[in-house]
Amino acid sequence: MISKSKLKFIRSLDQKKIRKESGLFIAEGSKTVGDLLSSDIRCEYIVATGEWLASHRLPQGIEVIETSEEDLQRASFLRAPQGVLGIFEQRKEEITPEIATQKLCLALDDIQDPGNLGTIVRIADWFGIEHIFCSQGTADIYNPKAVQATMGAIGRIHLHYTSLPQFLESIKGKAPIYGTFLDGENIYGKELSSNGIIVMGNEGNGIGAECAQHINNRLFIPSYPTDRPTSESLNVSMATAITCAEFRRREHFTKY
Repeated sequence: MISKSKLKFIRSLDQKKIRKESGLFIAEGSKTVGDLLSSDIRCEYIVATGEWLASHRLPQGIEVIETSEEDLQRASFLRAPQGVLGIFEQRKEEITPEIATQKLCLALDDIQDPGNLGTIVRIADWFGIEHIFCSQGTADIYNPKAVQATMGAIGRIHLHYTSLPQFLESIKGKAPIYGTFLDGENIYGKELSSNGIIVMGNEGNGIGAECAQHINNRLFIPSYPTDRPTSESLNVSMATAITCAEFRRREHFTKY
């Protein structure tokens, strides 16, 4: 049974201050918890119902707290808990700018919505982009909503929080820096590389001026047909998916 102190602590993990102080975060559901258990992220303990534990095999050496559906509901941040939650240790990531000279990476300039952030991590995982560089104003990836939106991809993708303008300046001239803009070049006619940084901007304001000055490849995702009135812009996670898909399509087409 889960103790009152543990229940109180788990519920406090929706606060960034508590997550930062403890270095821990919560993940929920079989898919997310399972993916994290198979990653290099250390598990502090698992809380699960007897029914869930009876149908799942966990790695040895992990502390397991069996609890009731009712207590799990009290601990959970989901409307419908999925039988299990885990408390995990946050990764300590090193900033490695040279990665962008070797691989394709993402950079996020003040993405505010945890759901958008988690979805972008999931998109990066799908397209084999292992590193995301985030501005200090970007939402916390360990926010419960962000973790849930990654659907386990957080165990495979490395997020680095840094001063994004300084980071972009440090790689300028060493790797291409792309960004999405309403006045950019049509992405489908632009030459694209298999390495570098793709910068995605804030939901309301796009890429900020401090970051924009370092971008040397401005991209635009055209609407269709071009002469038809349409939405003002795309959701940032949707725009990320389209952009990453075109980069990978081009890389595949070039190879084969």
